[in-house]
Amino acid sequence: MNKETYSDETKTKKIPNQKELEKELSEYLSKKYGGRIKIISPLVFPRSEAASSDETEGNLSNNRKLEFDMLPEELESYLKSFVVKQRDAISVLATKICTHFNRIKHTEKMRGNNASGVGMIKNNVLLIGPTGVGKTYLIKLIAHKLGVPFVKGDATKFSETGYVGGDVEDLVRDLLYDAKEDIQLAENGIIYIDEIDKIASSQNIIGHDVSRTGVQRALLKPMEETDVDLKVPHDPISQIQAIEHYRKTGKREKKVVNTKNILFIMSGAFGELAKIIKKRLQSQGIGFEADVKSSDVNWDLLKEITVQDLIEFGFESEFIGRLPVIVVLDELTRDDLVEILKNPNNPIIISKRLDFKAYGIDIKFENEALVKIADLAILQKTGARGLVSAMEKVLIPFEKRLPSTNIKKFLVTPEVVTDPEGQLEYLLNVANSKEFQDRFDAAAETELRELKEYIANTANDFKNIVGLELNEKRTELIANLYLENLSDINTAHSVFKQMYDQVKTQESSFLKTFDMDLSFDEDAIDKIIEEAIKTGCDAGDLAFDIVKRLEYGLNLVKDRSGIDGFVIDVDAVTDMDGYINNLIKKYYHQ
Repeated sequence: MNKETYSDETKTKKIPNQKELEKELSEYLSKKYGGRIKIISPLVFPRSEAASSDETEGNLSNNRKLEFDMLPEELESYLKSFVVKQRDAISVLATKICTHFNRIKHTEKMRGNNASGVGMIKNNVLLIGPTGVGKTYLIKLIAHKLGVPFVKGDATKFSETGYVGGDVEDLVRDLLYDAKEDIQLAENGIIYIDEIDKIASSQNIIGHDVSRTGVQRALLKPMEETDVDLKVPHDPISQIQAIEHYRKTGKREKKVVNTKNILFIMSGAFGELAKIIKKRLQSQGIGFEADVKSSDVNWDLLKEITVQDLIEFGFESEFIGRLPVIVVLDELTRDDLVEILKNPNNPIIISKRLDFKAYGIDIKFENEALVKIADLAILQKTGARGLVSAMEKVLIPFEKRLPSTNIKKFLVTPEVVTDPEGQLEYLLNVANSKEFQDRFDAAAETELRELKEYIANTANDFKNIVGLELNEKRTELIANLYLENLSDINTAHSVFKQMYDQVKTQESSFLKTFDMDLSFDEDAIDKIIEEAIKTGCDAGDLAFDIVKRLEYGLNLVKDRSGIDGFVIDVDAVTDMDGYINNLIKKYYHQ
């Protein structure tokens, strides 16, 4: 058969449908292998060359716009409420990160005007600071506040496997997982890589340190802009998904995440960098005579860092060039550790309260006990991490023993920190004594007073979050919400606003339900929220119940006076009969 004849027959020959093809394949396989093999899943032909071409589906980044309107001072205020010290670092981070996302938003708007993003410098960040000062905590707080996906990786893991670019790209794929498969959201996320100082090429090695410089180079493209394919050979799940998609649609699917707008934040301790900086400063005739050969690093010295210092430390110039924002964090002192423990937003105390609350035990801390815990932590020289281990060492005997007793109140005193085992036996004997109860109540009163003072000092934050003015009553309510929910202050603010909105939403239905224009004044709403906190009821349901009980009396007044609009004040909530009687006297007299 010549070529032309074959071509003509091919054009006229009918292409078998799916069932016919299955039948032919089954017969062939039966002849060759017997009955051991059968066709159990359908085959799908590609629709056409055009349809089977590589297509990017699910990537909506070209159609959707980033919703972001946070200002640097707003983010800075939020971070300061959680993080002790680090004022300069917080200021720079809040400014540059807000600018990064606001610029993305602005660029999206300008796309229609043929705006070019070529050559734009991304605000990737290099964080430098000792262990335990809150580098990771800071970035997690930022990602949470901005509502963007966040992943963390350790640079040392890349070093261990050598130059494997896929390892770096896996972080981008993890970002998509954190974004719940929303590609557009993942493309505006944050990738945080810790211990970046460990991939600097060794300063005492002759020639190139290939494994470390290789990892730096693997990071270059993702840090700037590249497309990361989500379907990779070493990921069997992604391959199965691709096969299933092809089986259903007949199209090859290509999904990618573009890293142009992903913010990369690197961090490390960089302790040895102090020697390089000191040498440079001394050669320039500048001070800093402190001995940096000792194990104690002069962290103020690191604030004099330059790009050239980092290159001498062992980084490629191209790598450092992609980290234009350099932030040096302060070392934490003993007083800083005490302040961390006394901050109502600190997760260490909140976590321990939750641990004991799980057994129905209310735990309180005396201030002097917090000081002693900080003293234990400072000896470990691991910053805030030392607080966690010190706290656990002190409280584990109580966490183990008290759930098996009927003790529901536990006070952490200086004596408990000094002698946990001895104080546990003492507590088992005196837990029901008046002396212990009085000391516990005194600690609770101190805690509530200091908590209210802290909330009062954050009135601006309350107004920004809730949009309402803070008064003495609301300060007390937010303190109670904080203690009830064992959460941070900002969450307590949000819960208060949620309850406030429940009342206002119920308010909007009163005209239709009761044929009267009814509303609560602010004091009445605060009182309803107070009752909701005490009873655990929905604030809106309480508001409706109050109006329902007032309905008969209000209708009497309405019929007599012709007035069909009333403002319900706090007296109506606390004394309904008195409120109605006063209304009747007032309008009947008129």
